[in-house]
Amino acid sequence: MSASIGYGSRVTRRAAEIRLDALLRTACDVIVERGLANTRTADVAQAAGVSQALVFYHFATKDRLLEQAFAYAVEQDLARLDAVVRSAATPLAKLKKILRLYTPAGRSTSWSLWIDGWSESLRTPELEKVCRRLDLRWRQDLAAVIAAGVEEGTFECADPAGAAWRINAVMDGLAVQLAVHHRVITRRQFADWIRLVTARELGLDPAQLD
Repeated sequence: MSASIGYGSRVTRRAAEIRLDALLRTACDVIVERGLANTRTADVAQAAGVSQALVFYHFATKDRLLEQAFAYAVEQDLARLDAVVRSAATPLAKLKKILRLYTPAGRSTSWSLWIDGWSESLRTPELEKVCRRLDLRWRQDLAAVIAAGVEEGTFECADPAGAAWRINAVMDGLAVQLAVHHRVITRRQFADWIRLVTARELGLDPAQLD
């Protein structure tokens, strides 16, 4: 009897985890469409095809829902970053993949979320912590890849941490322009300029980053 109860509990818990994951993914989609400030629990419930009661079962408040949805999106991006950093690829190959990951693509939904998150972080300490964790991880991992490239002789850079901050700052600024202001710059221009800035920081020919 106890074994049967234990199995049933695991199944129920697993079903709840899957439902929570689906709710968080749906919440991220709704936030991208409506913005953090305008997203209601009713909007998420409707988009997910569930009751508001179920949303509140998983998230006690609307603020908690938004915070966890944003943190969920951050974890997805960090998982993609980790896959690159932990791979057996060379520092140059990792660098090129990181630059591609950072480039807004398609509808730029990820960047819409981050821009909105940065704005709300000015007023919401919990969101600021999540944004800061994402930003710092990108810079730390990029700096580690640069340092590895310097060690093997592929890159020339006396300050990998500083170079990572400068490269990220340029990428952030251009990505905001690309995501917010349609047709101000093109994705080709974004990619070309990022390669140029990165190449100058690391003693490379921009063509090596194609």
